[in-house]
Formats: sequence, C-alpha cells, structure tokens
Amino acid sequence: MKEILEELKKDEESINTLEGLDEFKVKYTGKKGLITELSINMKSIPNEEKKEYGMKLNELKQEYNRFYEEKKSLLEKAIIDAKLESERIDVTLPSTSIPTGSPSILESVVEDIEEFMMSMGYDVVDGPEVESDKYNFELLNVYKGHPARDAQDTFYVEGDEYLLRSQTSPVQARTMIAKGGNEPIRMICPGKTYRRDNDDATHSHQFTQIEGLVVDKNISLSDLKGTFEVLMKHLFGNDVEVRLRPSFYPFTEPSVELDVSCFSCQGKGCNICKNTGWITICGAGIVHPNVLKMCGYDPSIWTGFAFGFGAERVAMLKYGVEDLRVFYNTDLREMPSFDRKEKDND
Repeated sequence: MKEILEELKKDEESINTLEGLDEFKVKYTGKKGLITELSINMKSIPNEEKKEYGMKLNELKQEYNRFYEEKKSLLEKAIIDAKLESERIDVTLPSTSIPTGSPSILESVVEDIEEFMMSMGYDVVDGPEVESDKYNFELLNVYKGHPARDAQDTFYVEGDEYLLRSQTSPVQARTMIAKGGNEPIRMICPGKTYRRDNDDATHSHQFTQIEGLVVDKNISLSDLKGTFEVLMKHLFGNDVEVRLRPSFYPFTEPSVELDVSCFSCQGKGCNICKNTGWITICGAGIVHPNVLKMCGYDPSIWTGFAFGFGAERVAMLKYGVEDLRVFYNTDLREMPSFDRKEKDND
C-alpha cells in the first residue's frame, strides 16, 4: 500500500488536463483501479490486521480525494478563465443600433376605446371572422338582392353561404340570441372585417371596425346621442360638438349619421372637414324591430341603439395620419412617427 501511495503522489505531478485527470480517476478508483482492488482485498485480511490495513487504506483514499477535487477545480477554473480571455469584449466600443418597434397607433386607439366603454359598463365581445350569410346579413334585415350581398363587395369563401364578415354586426346578433331575449345588453365588438375594395390612402380590403349595441327598455335616440357625445369628447377633446343627420341602414330605423365638429378648424372649414365644419364618424340608429324579433327580443318590450365606425378613420383623424396603409405596412421608418405621436398623446 505504501508503494501505491508513492505512485499516487508521483502521478499527481504529471496531470495538467481534465482528460488526464479522468485517466487518473480510472487508474485508482475504476472497476479495476488500484484503490478499488485494495478495498476488495479487505475481506481477505486477517482480523488482527484489518484495523491497521483500514487506517492505511483510508489515508490513501483521503489523499486521492483531496488531490482529485482540488485539481478538478483548478483545471475547470483555468478553462473558464481562458474562454473569458478569448471572448473578451471591449465595452468602450460604440454599440450597434438596433431599430425597435413601438405601439401601433391603431391598436392603441382600439384599446383606448375598449377601456373607456368598459368604464361605462359595456362588455367587449368577439366573434368568428368567417361567418354565415345568416348572421352577416339575414338576421340584420339585409334583404336578398341588397348591394352589400353582391360578390363584388363581399369575400365569399364557400358558395354564397359562408364569407369573411363584412362587418362586426354578426357579433351583435349572436349576443342577442345567446341572451335569449330576456336580458339587457350593453356591448362593443371591435375586430377585423373584410370587403372587396382597392387599397389606397383611405380604403383597405381589411379594416378594423368597432360596433356598439345597447338593448334595454325605453332606449331612444337621445341615449345614442349622449353615448356618442361622451365618446367623441374622450377621443377628440371636450370642445367638440356632435350632431345627427337622417340616413338609411337596413338594420336600424330610424337611421342616422353621427358627425363631430371639426377639431382642427373648430368648425370654420378646412381640408380635413372638406370645408363643412363637420366630420362624419359613423352610422347608427335605433335597432330595427325586425332585427330584435329575429334575434329573440320582443320589439314591443325591448328597444335599442347600435353604432359602428372604422378604427382606422378615428386613428387617422386623431393623429393626423394621411395614409391608412402605414397601419399595416412593416416599414420601420414609420415607427418613430408612431412612437412620437403616442408620447405626444400621453
């Protein structure tokens, strides 16, 4: 055993790598290692010699363990130090400028309207973008042969039965049916809509629509005007005024156009309001009795109002964006402009 201890100390001097340390480990503590064999031989040692034999064996093991752990720690540290040295970075060098995005004005407008309407007790409801003719047209009193059903205006995906929704109104119909005609409703349904249109500065085949619906007892146009007014003042400032103009929509009766006084020229006339002093924001009206009836509500008991507008239009007016395509293009040069307008708004 004395010879093995001397050999162990001699081998310690020649180990300079982790590979060499692994070979050292196998030599002494492997299945056929020198220390392993000494431990196995313990059972053949006479009882009167086992105590001394065990003490010397423990001394050998302690020497091995001490050297192995210390050497392994030193070699691993040396490897890490060498790697750090070879990968050293000069932190005084100029950094690489990486362009970053910023919140989309369009998305911010949608979230702002959602939060404001929720503060008034409205629910935010979503629905499928692939709709059936029943929900997109029929339940909304859009009769057969109406121009809105024309394939030139609507993206049909399976015959004339299924289509990409041309408005978020189907969500209103689904909500009324789900309520079973027994509960009041106060909701908005923002989401993507699709219509066959040529993309330009003010039109897109895909756009974001925000529609609202209130169904309750004794709802009138004054409720619609009041709701529209507080929303417009929130978006464009307390100085704006609103007005209602007669219009026509199949799903409302009476129907109106909702205008807001031009916040740019204060009603004096400019290119934004086309020198009229007023800007049309959305279409609205009292929910048509036929719509209420088809969706499960008794029109002799329940009334309601509905409105809808494009989020892009509101965002363009609010932030002076002249081309709605910047909302969808991936041009990083537009990002600083978006970021600046967000900060100005804050």
